[in-house]
Amino acid sequence: MRIGLLTEGGYPYVGGEGGVWCDRLVRGLDRHEFDVYAFSTGQAQEDAGWVELPPQVQRVRTAPLWVAEEDGVVHGRRARRRFTEHYGELAAALCTAAEPGTAQKPGIAQRPGTAERPGIAEKPGTAEADRFANALHGLAELARDEGGLVAALRSERAVRALERACRAPGARRAAREARVPDLLTVADHLERALRPLSLDWYEEDGLGAVDLCHTASGGIAALPGLLAGHFFGVPLVVTEYGVRLRTHYLTRPDASPAVRSLLAAFHGLLTAETYRAASYLVPGNAHARRWQERCGADRAKLRTIHPGLDATPFARVGEDRLPEDREKDEKREKQERQEKQEHAGPHTLVWLGRVEPAKDLVSLLHAFAEVRAAEPGTRLRIVGRPSGPEGEAYLGHCRALAAQLFPDEADSPHAVGRNPVSFEELGGPGAETTADVHAGGAVTVLSSVVEGFPVGLIEAMFCGRATVSTDVGAVVEVIGGTGLVVPPRNPRALAEACVSLLRDPERRARLGAAARARALELFSVEQNVAAFRGLYLETVARTPVRRPVLDGAGDPQPFAAPAEAHVPGHWTEPTPRAVPTWAVETPEPVTETVR
Repeated sequence: MRIGLLTEGGYPYVGGEGGVWCDRLVRGLDRHEFDVYAFSTGQAQEDAGWVELPPQVQRVRTAPLWVAEEDGVVHGRRARRRFTEHYGELAAALCTAAEPGTAQKPGIAQRPGTAERPGIAEKPGTAEADRFANALHGLAELARDEGGLVAALRSERAVRALERACRAPGARRAAREARVPDLLTVADHLERALRPLSLDWYEEDGLGAVDLCHTASGGIAALPGLLAGHFFGVPLVVTEYGVRLRTHYLTRPDASPAVRSLLAAFHGLLTAETYRAASYLVPGNAHARRWQERCGADRAKLRTIHPGLDATPFARVGEDRLPEDREKDEKREKQERQEKQEHAGPHTLVWLGRVEPAKDLVSLLHAFAEVRAAEPGTRLRIVGRPSGPEGEAYLGHCRALAAQLFPDEADSPHAVGRNPVSFEELGGPGAETTADVHAGGAVTVLSSVVEGFPVGLIEAMFCGRATVSTDVGAVVEVIGGTGLVVPPRNPRALAEACVSLLRDPERRARLGAAARARALELFSVEQNVAAFRGLYLETVARTPVRRPVLDGAGDPQPFAAPAEAHVPGHWTEPTPRAVPTWAVETPEPVTETVR
């Protein structure tokens, strides 16, 4: 099978978001061929280069989203008229679409100018969705016929079409209140978002040659998949480990209401069209699945596939060694314990992740103050790097709070004390790898107030460690019954859960063993690759044949190319058909004597 993998700011770029799971997927499906179509997000990402690609990657085509390359295309009068018509229809769909985050009674049209009632985000109406899809496809066909839309999307004609749509009868109040700066901002955003329409990827030897498109995220990355389906009937599979529409709802908090409303309408309609056109939608967890359903996804198309993590680096910590190995490694283990004595112990709590306000280390420090009062010998290791300037400031605040809550302790007036909270980074003493960090603690703690899919918890589970987590994101789905879960922003509950595990080593061991077994069953690379292998085959099996096989007379042969033929295996090898003996022997001719 030939798969077109669509990414945005990820694979195959070094350090790209989502690049790790894409690389593991491509390497795991080594019997398939992959064509990678990637959008880059900056010059630094392009300068960093690509990861090493396996041989099954046949082609890589890239395009920058951060800059528009001039194509030199000048539209004639007829092309300009087509552009104005399609762009105006797209703008009209944005101005009349249901306000994101509002709800109204079914069958009751909302009068222009009336205040919207807050409620659950409403699925775009059928009329607006069809209008948006027709306009999008019209612009794509125009770009294909004329060679691009870069100049047209930047032209004054586009801004005026957007202005007419905002002033037209039936437009929402927020759209009618848009001023010239708002229109320029929205038009600039639409130009960036619609840049994929001008690419030369939509040819018979491009995306038209693949059997299936798989986009690694929603939003702009899904646009080439939508157009491949429109032009060639290629099926589309959409994976969203983080729902892009939710991200767009939370961005641009300082923009005017008109800008936020129009951009939210665009991304809402683009998401609705992506969900409608996709053969299958693949959320990474139940938390993302619920968001997709709220954003209009058809429940029948949803297939949850958890991200796959490599369990090999954590096997040394998670698995007990054999008796002969223990005797062999006795000296080495004794030396390691001496080196990590300052950082680890049976009463050590471990926190590992990116340092940022969403991780709520302030609540963790206050909870540790109560843990320290109940168990005086307990230590807390905070291991991680700050994420950007905001993370740097937050780390400084946490260091100051730790110094205030836990002044240096000393055994005597003449000794130098030591703070029970340590702030470290991976690669330092006692924290060489993630597995070493988890090995040096008794309990792993997660204190976040916002969390998507908690990869750090799964790594702790691979290491066989008991965990205490806050009930956010997909934490409960990941942990199951193998750890303790408390409400977020509740230091007392967090402290009580930690103390209960610190005082019960047997319970810690039981929970840790159960956590490792659960992680190996649900969150390994093997289960991820196997799930996508089955989904690919199921998708192609449900897709009509796009290149019919013809016989000698030129007539199509139905069922000549079954879905299984796309996947190498024993079913594709010709096998001799059993022939009954009565058919092998030459029968004697039956003649009738004529008299």
